[in-house]
Amino acid sequence: MPPMPLPEGVAHSFAKQEKSCERLGSPFTAALCGLIAARGVPRGPVHDRLAGWSGNLDHIGDALPLRLTGALHSLVLEGRDPELAAVYPPAESAKDALAEAVFGAVTRHGEFFARFLDSPPQTNETARSAALLPAFLWLTTRCGLPLAVSEIGSSAGLNQNWHRYRYDYGSWTWGDEHSPVMLPCEWRGKKPPAPVSVTVAESAGCDIAPIPIDREEHRLRLRSYVWADQPARLDRLNGALRIAKDFPPKVETADAGHFLAGRLDTPRTGHLHVIFHTIMWQYMPAPEQAAVAALIEDAGTRATASAPLAWLRFEPDGKPDGAALSVTLWNGETADGETLPLGRGDYHGRWIDWAPAG
Repeated sequence: MPPMPLPEGVAHSFAKQEKSCERLGSPFTAALCGLIAARGVPRGPVHDRLAGWSGNLDHIGDALPLRLTGALHSLVLEGRDPELAAVYPPAESAKDALAEAVFGAVTRHGEFFARFLDSPPQTNETARSAALLPAFLWLTTRCGLPLAVSEIGSSAGLNQNWHRYRYDYGSWTWGDEHSPVMLPCEWRGKKPPAPVSVTVAESAGCDIAPIPIDREEHRLRLRSYVWADQPARLDRLNGALRIAKDFPPKVETADAGHFLAGRLDTPRTGHLHVIFHTIMWQYMPAPEQAAVAALIEDAGTRATASAPLAWLRFEPDGKPDGAALSVTLWNGETADGETLPLGRGDYHGRWIDWAPAG
């Protein structure tokens, strides 16, 4: 069945994701998005669903292109479509062959795609921990306390095990040499923080639709969102899943406001409480963002030197090449706390430009 073009707004979303994938080193996923942007998909339930999308069509809003590419990859990983698998990496396929296989898969598996598109992508990119680690080290040195960690937008919660990964920044390393997760990251910018030992006394997270990892079908869904031509990312994910079997993350099914209301109800004396999130703030409606920020800031006014609070975020800053790393620290000195930019990093942890203020 021949493809049918998509509405301009939907096509534009795929075109923007194409450029993003090119920047992030996935020419195959870029080609998929470019194909859909230019030609659409065959008439049927998938076309109807895409054409009638009523949500946020910004490619980083509802992330519609990544929902579709995740569905395609899932069919390949599950072995449900040999014709599609034949054009997937490591194979190198001509554009016409790729188009024929993709359009055929969309036609053959319409109901599967319709269900898969219901859920936002959950990459749980463990390499983002390479951006977080310097901040955790900096905070530990600054406060000299064990950490209590609260993550919002946790997905499967794999980044709660950040302290069990191995990091290699070229000029310095940190973590367990025998960890099944090795995170290489190019170090740029200022002198790194002291590679101190960190104690994580407790850790918990939340997500409105967490992905449980106790069943293979759920682990498969996480893998499906990894771009098919980036096997190193898939290896990292598989390593993180192995660690999570021994150290299961704690992820509540809750929105950020309800989760943090409970976590912030009582100060954690003798601990630095760190609230953190990575590339999730954009998915929250503006009123919810304001409410969560107000909740954290209110708790900050009650922080003390013996029970400090930090809000660590790694989120888009409007620049296409990466995201900003920043922290606000409350330790009783001022009600507004101290907000510091710490630098910028690659979305997939390939580099960090460490530039703390002061």
